[in-house]
Amino acid sequence: MPAKTNRSIELLLNENVEGLGIVGDVVRVKPGFARNYLLPLGIAEAPTEDRINQLKEARAEAQAELEQLREIRTAVIEQLVEQSFDLVRSCNDRGVLYGSVTQRDISDALNQAGHTVDERSIRLAQPIRRLGEFTVAVQFEKDLRTDVTIKILPDRSLADEMEEMEFDNEGELIEKPKRKQRAENRDETTDGEATDDATQSTDGAEDATPEPVEA
Repeated sequence: MPAKTNRSIELLLNENVEGLGIVGDVVRVKPGFARNYLLPLGIAEAPTEDRINQLKEARAEAQAELEQLREIRTAVIEQLVEQSFDLVRSCNDRGVLYGSVTQRDISDALNQAGHTVDERSIRLAQPIRRLGEFTVAVQFEKDLRTDVTIKILPDRSLADEMEEMEFDNEGELIEKPKRKQRAENRDETTDGEATDDATQSTDGAEDATPEPVEA
């Protein structure tokens, strides 16, 4: 079996490509990426001295815009440090949401609060599907990152139910002794009431028996 190679080719970017470079940059990419995406769309081309010189002004403008964007993002990160955001959602009596909270939902909440954060900058391993408090990362670049607290709250009062609820890592309800005992007591009470009702019904039937009539 032939050994894998790490071949790459050199291209000149005609426009900004996130995670790769800005217009005027000479970058190295895999042949497949170049052949299937960059070259057919005119995003990049083979570098030449003349073309590099032609793109110098565009590169300087892109660099200035990039620095300005970084300043804005740095300010956003500083504002978000130790911040908490509430999202109200419908759920059942076990705290499981009808639907889920996604990156888009969190991004919308942050933007409504005045923080410009796009959906791609929300680092969420999987959608949130239950009530609770969650730590979510906001990351623009490798060194521009912070954590925010997202609190998922019910749209109705669940105080009595939720104070006794605890969930495992899979989001399943853990049955607590107090809650379980209360359920057993409720069952015993129901059975007792049923027995009393049956006794009263029997007594009533005996009382209703007609007395014999003398001839």
